[in-house]
Amino acid sequence: MRPKPVQKKRKPRRAGSDSPRFRTPRLKPEEIDWKDIATLQRVASAQGKLFSRKRTGLTAEGQRKIALALKRARFMALMPYVT
Repeated sequence: MRPKPVQKKRKPRRAGSDSPRFRTPRLKPEEIDWKDIATLQRVASAQGKLFSRKRTGLTAEGQRKIALALKRARFMALMPYVT
């Protein structure tokens, strides 16, 4: 006789959020601009590193554009290279 498979208990979802792992609202690639420092600060860590796609919720195209925008903002001295 086989033992019954053990089912994992699911954690209840947080009320009021559709996905708790995303820190930023969904950005469209057209909305990304190197002059928008507030958005760039939300997708970069305190050390100036860009968060992963999994953490930001961006598409691959959006992640490439945000990386380019971050590099341009650093070059123009709007964002630090490191802290």
